[in-house]
Amino acid sequence: MSENKIIYAVGLGPGSDDFIAPKAKDVIAACDVIAGYTTYLKQFPDLFDGKTIIGNGMRGELERCRLALDATLQGHRVAVISSGDAGIYGMAGLLLELTEQPVYAGIQVEVIPGITAATAAAALLGAPLMNDFCVISLSALMTPTEVIRHRLQAIAEADLVTVLYNPASTRRRELIREAVTFFIASRSGECPAGIIHEATRPEERTMIVKLQDFPFDDIDMNTLVIIGNSATVERNGKLYTRRGYLEKYEK
Repeated sequence: MSENKIIYAVGLGPGSDDFIAPKAKDVIAACDVIAGYTTYLKQFPDLFDGKTIIGNGMRGELERCRLALDATLQGHRVAVISSGDAGIYGMAGLLLELTEQPVYAGIQVEVIPGITAATAAAALLGAPLMNDFCVISLSALMTPTEVIRHRLQAIAEADLVTVLYNPASTRRRELIREAVTFFIASRSGECPAGIIHEATRPEERTMIVKLQDFPFDDIDMNTLVIIGNSATVERNGKLYTRRGYLEKYEK
């Protein structure tokens, strides 16, 4: 067991070099080993040039984090990267969980935050997250479908602006249809939603639609969906949620 060693969980932001936090770049520059999902490693080759790389694909998260922790025990300075924020559907939680095991108990996890897809996408639309909101992933890889469905129904009824991560894949498309059905039933087909594809990346595109006109065929894993609530409006091509300032102060 090693004492006082640090491993870094680093958020790279939504996908553009412009949106990587300076602190994240400084930490990566100071590390000699970088661990991450292969796709993310390929996005910023200059950032990782000259580093020892621990990379693998989807469902390789546990192996990747263990190898990163092993490298830390061996005396390396290690950063485990995630897209967006490392603590939002990223690797920070898994690293913390693994350091409860005796072999890794001497390692401290330092989380370096990043801009998550929800806020990057919201900024492209306007300001839809101005009041309380909820974030939920529709991927059933780690969370059972029935649990996701139950949460969606509760969120829809709570009138929360809702951000849908991982809304659909090539084979998994039923939950996005169910989600839209739940929200139409609890709000209305006129409720606005923002569709953001590849936020901050070269293929970026956005659209604002009504739920009754939701473009299911345009949704994939690189899309993020933001569904408004009763205080969300579209004005001049922008989507925003009223927080109540005018109602409270302009009397």
